[in-house]
Amino acid sequence: MAMQSSETHPALSRTDGIASASGDVLVLVGRILLGWLFLASGWGKFMNVAGTTAYFTGLQLPSPEIWTWVAVIIELVLGVTLILGIATRYAALAAFVFVLVATVIAHRYWTYPAAQQGAQYANMLKNLAIMGGALLAFVTGAGRVSLDTWIAKR
Repeated sequence: MAMQSSETHPALSRTDGIASASGDVLVLVGRILLGWLFLASGWGKFMNVAGTTAYFTGLQLPSPEIWTWVAVIIELVLGVTLILGIATRYAALAAFVFVLVATVIAHRYWTYPAAQQGAQYANMLKNLAIMGGALLAFVTGAGRVSLDTWIAKR
């Protein structure tokens, strides 16, 4: 199934030209922002392994120490691959799945005490937005300013 045209109604079409003219840069910026989130989160877990392990213990994950290191490695790798634009579509799908699993495990806001539900609901919504960004990265790919494109040209 082919994607539909991204052009808008003529009355709203001024943004079409901006999007077309700056698409390469905007895909790069979007990819960097998405990747930075994973890189920063992974680095934060790496710098606070004990805290992350305690959090995972509180979630009653089996072998929380192992899952802490799994999360650190996945997040750091996803961050680097998205920022550099290498294996971007694979990274985007992996990011979608990773965030989906993390959301199901850690952000079931209705299971938290009332005082924490608002923050956990916000985290769940943030994760839904990240999953949307990952799907967009999957569809658009890395863009022209990426290692994917550089490797393909060699």
